[in-house]
Amino acid sequence: MSEATISVVSSQSLLAVFGTCDQHLRKIREALGVSISAHDGRIHVRGDEEAVAQATRVLEELQERARREGHVDGEDVTRALEDLKRGRRLAEPAAIEVYHGRQVRPRTAGQARYVSAMERADVVLCSGPAGTGKTYLAVAVAVSWLKSGRVRKIVLVRPAVEAGESLGYLPGDLQAKINPYLRPLMDALREMMEQELIRKYSEEDVIEVIPLAYMRGRTLNEACMILDEAQNTTVAQMKMFLTRMGHGSKIIVSGDITQIDLPPHTKSGLVDALARLRGIDGVAAVELTQRDIVRHRLVQDIVNAYEQPRKKRR
Repeated sequence: MSEATISVVSSQSLLAVFGTCDQHLRKIREALGVSISAHDGRIHVRGDEEAVAQATRVLEELQERARREGHVDGEDVTRALEDLKRGRRLAEPAAIEVYHGRQVRPRTAGQARYVSAMERADVVLCSGPAGTGKTYLAVAVAVSWLKSGRVRKIVLVRPAVEAGESLGYLPGDLQAKINPYLRPLMDALREMMEQELIRKYSEEDVIEVIPLAYMRGRTLNEACMILDEAQNTTVAQMKMFLTRMGHGSKIIVSGDITQIDLPPHTKSGLVDALARLRGIDGVAAVELTQRDIVRHRLVQDIVNAYEQPRKKRR
């Protein structure tokens, strides 16, 4: 029988780590078979030596998350336990500094690889299922670069391809019709910056959120260009976008190759680029998986359910 003790930063931190009605604590106990209690400003862990060491690592990770973000949810506990089983380090990757003192951090090993690729490569191609943070992290990195002066402009781009529903009969002019396509990018941006600053930068063309077709004929220097939903580009559109890159610019391309809405027999530009550009110096390819999903727990189960028939067909 072994025992370890962890100092508690604060009562609020302890409450976040243990969860409402000790729900996080029960999950850790059941997974690792240890006894956990708290008194005198410390967390006490008892059990087999290896299990105690594992539980201590998980609790320290969760306490750090509570200190940094102010809360711990059930998915954080599940992910920490899963990473532990796979032998992954629980150390948190470096924070992405955005505006007003806010920080964004990768929450999985795959997301950490994605952020690292964006830092080191000039062109990053990322594929992964819904909920893996492809768009959110790309926007966070771009905003961080803008804040630090590494780039002078952010261009957020999406192809205007309908997901099985026609928007042609919606009321309004062209701008009103394309706004629904661009809203996910704006949603991510609003979490990084205040609305007034977004409006100011938009008026000054420091930030652009535009459909892919508007990129034709342009060359952008010292800019971060993000192409979202890239699985819905054609090969020609992808080539057009990638060749807009000027001096000192960065390109981030992301999409989910399991959700292609192109006409039948039309090859996806993202699928083609992942194969065509692999191995070129300065280009990085990152694949996120179901393990990197950080939305509601059910999103991972839903993605898995839709993946099973596809795997059987293969």
